[in-house]
Amino acid sequence: MILPCAAVLFDVDGTLVDSTPLVERAAREWAGEYGIDPDEFLSDAHGRRTADRVADFLPPERVGEAAARLDALEATGTDGITALPGAVELLAGMNGLPCAFVTSMGRSQLELRTEAAGVPLPPVVVTADDVRNGKPDPSGYLQAAGHLGVDPARCVVIEDAPAGIAAGRASGATVLAVLTSHPPESLTAAHHTVDDLTRVKAAPGALHLAAT
Repeated sequence: MILPCAAVLFDVDGTLVDSTPLVERAAREWAGEYGIDPDEFLSDAHGRRTADRVADFLPPERVGEAAARLDALEATGTDGITALPGAVELLAGMNGLPCAFVTSMGRSQLELRTEAAGVPLPPVVVTADDVRNGKPDPSGYLQAAGHLGVDPARCVVIEDAPAGIAAGRASGATVLAVLTSHPPESLTAAHHTVDDLTRVKAAPGALHLAAT
C-alpha cells in the first residue's frame, strides 16, 4: 500500500522508543506515594501528558506538584529504554520526506529517552511544553505541520495509542497505527495499521506499507 504525503509526523514513546520498564517502575513508585492504584493509573496513561493523567486522580491544586514528582521519578535513569523495531532505519531513510516528532513528553524527557535509544531528533519537535492542550487535542500535530509549512491533511501521523490516534484524526491527517503497545481492537480509529515500523519505508512524497 502507498500513502501519498507531504510530511510524516511521528509520536515518540511507544512508536519510536520503548520506555515501558522505566515508565511503569516510576508510576508504581509514584502511585504508592499518592495512594493511587498503579494499575488503574497506567491503564490510560500512555500517549497522554503526565499532568493530564494526574488530573484524573487528584484535585487541581495538587496536580502541578504531583506531576513534577512523577516526571522526576521518570528522569532518574534510562534503564530498559530501547528503539522500537524499524524506527532508526526508517528515520535514516526518509529519502527527503520531511518529518517531525510530536510527543506528550516534556523536552528534557524526550532528549533523555531518544539519546538512550539512539533515535535522532529531527529539526522540528513539538513537546508537552509547547502546547496548551495535550493529546487527544490536535494542537501538537497542527503545530508540527505548521512548522514544516505543510497542510495537515497532507501529512501521515504515526501513532501507537488511542489518544494520539484521536489527535491525528482531529488534525485532518491520515493516521497509521503501529501495534507496539496496544491491541488492534483499541486502535480501530486509525486509517491503517501495521505491526511495527519494519513494515514502513519512505520515498519522496509517500510512505510504502508492506503487508502484515
